Amino acid sequence: MGQLKPPAFAAGSSLLTAHAPCDAADPVRDLRDALGDEDMSIVYLFVSNVADFASIVQRAAECFGETPVVCCSTAGEISTEGYTEREIVAVALRARLFHIETLLIEELDEIDPQTLIGDVIRARAKLTHDARDMAYEFAFLTVDGLSRKEDELMSALAPGLGPMQLFGGSAADGEDFANTYLSYGGVVYQNAGVLTMVRTHCPVKVFSLAHLTPTETRMVVTRADPSRRIVHEINAEPAAREYARILGKSPEQLDTFTFAAHPVVVRIGGAHHVRAIQRIEDSDDLVFFSAIDEGLVLTLAEPDDIAVHLERELRGLAEAGSLDTIFVCDCLLRRMEAAQKQQTNQISQIFKENRVVGFATYGEQIDAKHVNHTMTGVAIYLPES
Repeated sequence: MGQLKPPAFAAGSSLLTAHAPCDAADPVRDLRDALGDEDMSIVYLFVSNVADFASIVQRAAECFGETPVVCCSTAGEISTEGYTEREIVAVALRARLFHIETLLIEELDEIDPQTLIGDVIRARAKLTHDARDMAYEFAFLTVDGLSRKEDELMSALAPGLGPMQLFGGSAADGEDFANTYLSYGGVVYQNAGVLTMVRTHCPVKVFSLAHLTPTETRMVVTRADPSRRIVHEINAEPAAREYARILGKSPEQLDTFTFAAHPVVVRIGGAHHVRAIQRIEDSDDLVFFSAIDEGLVLTLAEPDDIAVHLERELRGLAEAGSLDTIFVCDCLLRRMEAAQKQQTNQISQIFKENRVVGFATYGEQIDAKHVNHTMTGVAIYLPES
């Protein structure tokens, strides 16, 4: 039986956090006790896919009472100790420093963009009015990572959010890709998203980082099913076989580790964004994590050293102010790459030293975009005196 690991952050931190093993006798109660009695605006529980999600949600409703709780299934967790697995990580916003408005978005395949834009504008206006003494803001999104609707959702949210920056992550299911879950208000959802708009006394910096460099190797999607994010043909050849040929491999050698080591990117608005491959389907098709379409030019990318890049980027965030906590959504493919290159412990130490918490995702959101093989997040600095 695992034992609760108490919060590692100082009592004065802007966020409260704790983590507990899923097989503890009552992990949610342990987390509730570890977070303490201070008023919290909202609590996020990032729940390992091996846990009984519905039971965790029910227990959270009992333990946290009137405090809003959002639960999200993961492909791994990031606690105060770095990478962890088979745990529940709790992250809570202190009520004295953060004010929120939360919007549940159900049935993602039936979104009416104009209605959603109106809902977001009204919620944002209420937040601005109620927290007008708080100078900083950001938005955080959790969304079903198997819905295949993240791109459409981001397009619909962006006009309503206006200048409010957003980061987020897609709920995950380890490496199983079978069932992903969210909850809000004690109810379990699939095909849904939960948007939290936040105003705070703490300076914040929303960011995204990817350690990939485009090469000169390009390929064209010549046949695809965009609604299912499936590519049937690349360069007029069966997709999996052509991708393998470009890598100098046989199709039988392709697996999730190969996709993590050899990602492809697309150029959008002057910058490259990853279109990560999730798996092979029906021996020749490639299933992607994000939007794909015929005629799209894919560029093979090569990763830089993930640990060196991460440390450099987080150091830059720390130099921007009195850094308190970094709250992140980190792609499963980054985690798998770290494991493949035996850098898990090194990255865990970097996370620990920089006070990083969050979860591993099936996709990441940044402002109006849905991306992959990326870390998105918000750096939270100590409140100004």
